[in-house]
Amino acid sequence: MGNKEKILIIDDEPDFVEAFRMTLEAKFYRVISTTSKAQAQERIRGEPLDIIVLGTIAPAGEAFSLHRWLKQHPKFKDIPLLVVDARPQERSVKGWRRFEGMRLESEDYVSKPIEPASLVPRIRSLLEEATKHIKVLVTDDHTMVRDGICAVLMLQKEMEVVGEATNGKEALEKVLRLIPDVVLMDIVMPVMGGLEATKQIARQQPQTRVLILTQYDEEENMLVAKQVGAYGFIPKKAATSQLIDGIRSVYGGMYFPASFAEMVSS
Repeated sequence: MGNKEKILIIDDEPDFVEAFRMTLEAKFYRVISTTSKAQAQERIRGEPLDIIVLGTIAPAGEAFSLHRWLKQHPKFKDIPLLVVDARPQERSVKGWRRFEGMRLESEDYVSKPIEPASLVPRIRSLLEEATKHIKVLVTDDHTMVRDGICAVLMLQKEMEVVGEATNGKEALEKVLRLIPDVVLMDIVMPVMGGLEATKQIARQQPQTRVLILTQYDEEENMLVAKQVGAYGFIPKKAATSQLIDGIRSVYGGMYFPASFAEMVSS
């Protein structure tokens, strides 16, 4: 990779750290290493990191304590974390004890002995997942509705609002220009309605999935939405509880919710 993602390795075994460093630097990552909780906290505060590999540090409980500090810190809690536990016979000295493991919050977990080369695809996968953004276009003719939806989406670290539209014609134009992953689409709007816009998007930009979000939740509207190519249908009264799940589902190529999926398959 040419953009030199920064990886912090926290581990007190020099041979493991050096082998890990050489393996990762050969793959064009920048590697920083520390051997204690205090050193790690200083480095984490000092510069932005793309991923943290939390290995073995003595005494027992230090790795868990650092893990808790990371996950409770508002600035660092979202940095992807790969935990490398001690060998089973060493866990009482510097590994994760059973009650600590029950409270583990990490994106991945492995234990020694492990070849550094086998960690590279795991790290690559975590980095790709962390940088993935679902690009969303919000379409509704009411400013307050759009503002409310955008405020909710901005709280989701994997979602990005790439634009807003006030009618179906504007939505179609912005889909062709911005290539969003998901379009949230109202049905009744001026100039061009949401169903016609959905039909045009499905024909001209099929990689973009449309999720209908409307107050017109009659079954006949669900049926028409399905016929014009929508991937999902959410009544606005249920938007608070279903919106995020709906976006994630249609982004993944699945119909949403179950009732709409059943209608599509029938």
